[in-house]
Amino acid sequence: MRELRYNPLLGQWVMVSAVRKKRPWRPDNFCPFCPGTDETGYGWDVLVLPNKYPVLDFSSDRPEGEKFYKKARAQGECGVIVETPEHNVRDLEELSLEQMVKVMHAWISITEKFSRDKRVAYLMIFRNKGKEIGVSLTHPHGQFYALPFVPLKIRLKLKNARDYYKKTGECIFCRILKEELDEKRRIVYENQDFVLFMPFFANWPFELHVYPKRHVQFLTDLTENEIENLADVIRVSTATLNTLFDRQMPYVMGVFQAPFHGGMDFYHLHIEFYPLLRDAEKIKYAAGIEMTTGEFTYDGFPEENADRLKMACRKSKIKKRGKCW
Repeated sequence: MRELRYNPLLGQWVMVSAVRKKRPWRPDNFCPFCPGTDETGYGWDVLVLPNKYPVLDFSSDRPEGEKFYKKARAQGECGVIVETPEHNVRDLEELSLEQMVKVMHAWISITEKFSRDKRVAYLMIFRNKGKEIGVSLTHPHGQFYALPFVPLKIRLKLKNARDYYKKTGECIFCRILKEELDEKRRIVYENQDFVLFMPFFANWPFELHVYPKRHVQFLTDLTENEIENLADVIRVSTATLNTLFDRQMPYVMGVFQAPFHGGMDFYHLHIEFYPLLRDAEKIKYAAGIEMTTGEFTYDGFPEENADRLKMACRKSKIKKRGKCW
């Protein structure tokens, strides 16, 4: 039912699972994440559940071998983070700061759990929002994959961060943050501990990155005050994106921590948002050149769109702990 297949051309694992075909698709009259179901029960604020249709499972069987191609067990864990009992919350800025802090603590607990599991090489916490992304259930939730390998994109970031550190003795993420703070051209929002900005090298028209000001590798490294400010900057990020076109913005959000094994002091915790719209009714598709090469085109200049995001941040009605630029 599940296995990993290795792509020798890219050095990348593909997760294969027949179970995924059975996922419910936006049921009209039933939400499995609302309070009172067999999965959820009552009396909770944030709930971490196992994914009922996982692509990874620690009980997965060892696949039969191939003469040339390489396979491996799809061992790991996939889970869901139900962020609130309220079904009609549209995005994270509609959660109170206190509720968002509880979501942050769920992320931290998940990180703590899998950091002690030697079978897990990397933890990816992520969030899909919007039917344009392909979200199958609309109740507000995030997900996590506890992976037995380090994904290709993270390996590329690690290599470049390591190479830069060996050359300069400096964290490349800290240097990026310094450049952004010095130039101030693409910064959208800042609080005591985090900076929200459009990257100089953005792929998506309104891409946003969140960097902690302090050099840390894991969510578990954060102080309680930093956790509250992380909750704040994520709420502001989603409020900014949803104010931009005065409509709900579909996006993918990813939390990039260091791998669990190997000592990665040169790495830096960060969060990335990939919003799907390039205008109020226009989707930015990853099409020909993006799909064939992995290289993105950017229509216009990131600095122009950063100005639009700054204005949206200032217009958003959410209560903030920092300042919009």
